[in-house]
Amino acid sequence: MTERTLPPGASRAALLGMTLQELQAVAEQAGLQRYAGRQLADWLYKKQATDFAQMTNLPKAAREALAAHYRVGCSAPAASQRSADGTVKYLYRTDGGHYVETVYIPDGERATLCVSSQVGCKMGCAFCMTGRQGFAASLSAADILNQVYSLPERGRLTNIVFMGQGEPFDNLDNVLRATKALTADWGYAWSPRRITVSSVGLAKGLERFLAESECHLAISLHHPLHEGRAALMPAERAFPISDVAATLRRSGLFSKGPERAGSPHQRRLSFEYIPFEGVNDSPRHARAVVDLLRGLDCRVNLIRFHGIPGTPLRGITEGRMVQFRDYLTGHGIFTTIRASRGEDIMAACGLLSTARQEAERQAADREKTRAHNP
Repeated sequence: MTERTLPPGASRAALLGMTLQELQAVAEQAGLQRYAGRQLADWLYKKQATDFAQMTNLPKAAREALAAHYRVGCSAPAASQRSADGTVKYLYRTDGGHYVETVYIPDGERATLCVSSQVGCKMGCAFCMTGRQGFAASLSAADILNQVYSLPERGRLTNIVFMGQGEPFDNLDNVLRATKALTADWGYAWSPRRITVSSVGLAKGLERFLAESECHLAISLHHPLHEGRAALMPAERAFPISDVAATLRRSGLFSKGPERAGSPHQRRLSFEYIPFEGVNDSPRHARAVVDLLRGLDCRVNLIRFHGIPGTPLRGITEGRMVQFRDYLTGHGIFTTIRASRGEDIMAACGLLSTARQEAERQAADREKTRAHNP
């Protein structure tokens, strides 16, 4: 076997998140035939190996070469919290030493994993703890996939939503790498209809996602009018929701028509909406939502507000929530009220934050620096 070595001093790259083509190149580097790349993919994505020693259909010398140059890229959760309703929040440490939270939500025969794409977030939405944390780093494809790969309940998963920490379209390269590994035949081979990616609507990211992915799309709406949405979501200034709706119409992917009606395989478009008392919950706002989404085959998910410290925002009553839902449904927009899960462990929508762990990490880094530079 002829082994090609990495450049001197190069760090070991993670295999997790690599495409089949990249794994074929890795196999050749280890002195194997190109077809061994598919064997590597099988060990990663089908058998979910955690160590090269487990890859027993590869020659021992090749496994040793792989271990010298690469790592699988998986790591177990650093901590977990379990809610009274069965929801579990996991804390993962990233390759860069940061922390992200992931939420596992069991619901009968369905089990959803809410994954993160960034450490913190740049979007600064007024109702979100992650936005309060600020932005620290984007996750690699390995960091994103590890939230699935190392999940204790991974065998029970039926759905994945990119609705955790971060703005997925602000880290679209790695999000698309992760969803490719989840849906490709050489990867997890999931249907893209089991995956939903959420975004505030970053323009270039939206157009690219529509062209390059077949996963479901969820847009964080929360207010149908420009000034009101900008007060809640600063991204509205650069990416108006009216432009987002226009892009979705132009795509032709979500147009209402008989060819889409009742199709079990159609790509789903949804809009997330948290009604706040006196802010976006009036009949005027409901009418504006109908006008904004006119012509789009979509649904609206109404989400209860989970209070965060230092905000004047307040949620609305259950009765008002039902009224808002019924108005939208009565005007042709299928609307649901999402059940809150994991609020007692700060795992519900808008509550994810690793600010404390990040502060502790930074303090440890400063202490280490002082120790090395007395």
